[in-house]
Amino acid sequence: MITQPDTPIVIIPAYQEERSIGDLVRSLRERYPYDVLVVNDGSTDRTSETAREAGAIVLDLPCNLGIGGAVQTGFLYARDRGYDVVVRIDGDGQHEIEDIPKVLEPILAGRADAVIGSRFLGEAEYRGSIPRIFGIRFFRLLVNLTTGYRVTDPTSGFFAINRRLIEFYSDHYPSDYPEVDAYILMHRLKARTIEVPVRMYDRTEGKSSITAFRAVYYMVKVTLSYTINCIRRFE
Repeated sequence: MITQPDTPIVIIPAYQEERSIGDLVRSLRERYPYDVLVVNDGSTDRTSETAREAGAIVLDLPCNLGIGGAVQTGFLYARDRGYDVVVRIDGDGQHEIEDIPKVLEPILAGRADAVIGSRFLGEAEYRGSIPRIFGIRFFRLLVNLTTGYRVTDPTSGFFAINRRLIEFYSDHYPSDYPEVDAYILMHRLKARTIEVPVRMYDRTEGKSSITAFRAVYYMVKVTLSYTINCIRRFE
């Protein structure tokens, strides 16, 4: 496949998303002239078949690598096929695809290396569970104190990056719950990073894997990983 300069590709990591992935891919294909890549992260349902039938390029991982491994697989695909811009969204319908131009515009204009979609900017009011909101606020403080970035939504999985970060993330991307750790990596590169307002919703289908127990596990694990990466930054 030969791409044109500044051609975006939309990367969607997906695990057990057969009920939502088809409609999402069709909506993207109808609205935008972008390639759509679904990285099937070892699903045992019809996620892969449904995504292909809807018109996506599909990569099937032989086992479940987790969100970081699935997204990094997408970056490798984009790097090796010459894409200059990646948009990353979830496969469960939580991200508003009409907001994709908002995260793309600063990248295409050359004003940013990474653009993060924030659910806490603009007029839309995001309502999440208490553990989720607490975790977001905790990581917001952590990132702001240690990187100098002024972040409102450090766990957002709705973002766009340019060729520089595509190449870097292809070799260096956190393997599990990667969004918070990614700020340390961007800070190492002195990447130009901004946030733009986007809308996020509850899942359209299925059930979130983030239970109360996993929320605590997530916070502890990410905090430890983030601290280690902070230490490495100063070595």
